[in-house]
Amino acid sequence: MSTVLVGASLGVLVGDRLPQRVRDTVTDCLGLVTLLIAGLSVVDVLDPALARAVGDQAPVLVVLGSLVLGGITGSFLRVEDRLEGLGGWLRDRLTPPTSPDSPQHVADGPSAARARFVEGFVTASLLFCVGPLTVLGSLDDGLGRGAEQLYVKAALDGFAAIAFAASFGWGVAASALVVLVVQGGLTLVGVLVGDVLPAAHLAALGATGGLMLLGLGLNLLRVRRLPVGDLLPGLVAAPLLVELLVLLR
Repeated sequence: MSTVLVGASLGVLVGDRLPQRVRDTVTDCLGLVTLLIAGLSVVDVLDPALARAVGDQAPVLVVLGSLVLGGITGSFLRVEDRLEGLGGWLRDRLTPPTSPDSPQHVADGPSAARARFVEGFVTASLLFCVGPLTVLGSLDDGLGRGAEQLYVKAALDGFAAIAFAASFGWGVAASALVVLVVQGGLTLVGVLVGDVLPAAHLAALGATGGLMLLGLGLNLLRVRRLPVGDLLPGLVAAPLLVELLVLLR
């Protein structure tokens, strides 16, 4: 959380001095790197432990089922809309209203500035919280295995926050609240439930999260707007589907 706040603050200071073309280039670079991170996570579908648990042909079906079930559930729950609503609510309360004569007000207008804040908040929240490092690192910390993965994630989040905030502004800093809730909640889960997720379940979780990051990368590259937030329940569905197939075999 702290690295996100520091990185976002630096990014806003730098971003205000960058022309829009440079900000767009930074966003494109972040989209490409997000695709790289997604690819590294998606290869978990080839994990031998997952194949042994559900069968050689089933890992892809597990990921597909997780995304479909997660997408249906998230659409009914309107997860993406709620995230955007939360971002707008935070923007209205955390940022002072701009003067009608201010350069930002003249350049963007109040609605464009609000949309930029919300997009930064939602995009950063998803990127910082969907990745397998968030889930695995927080669980390991709660299980008493150490917080090394969280330290690595914190460093990556800090650098990413600098780049994101240069393009999207203070909405990236507001995402630190979501990071705190998600990572803190997962750490608490690790403390309460102990070591309950076998390697196969973690592999399915990582591959499913990787595809969500892939969708986020496509959003950043403006290829197609995907409601990645609505897919988030798939992170719960993935280990449950693996467990179901294990019981049926």
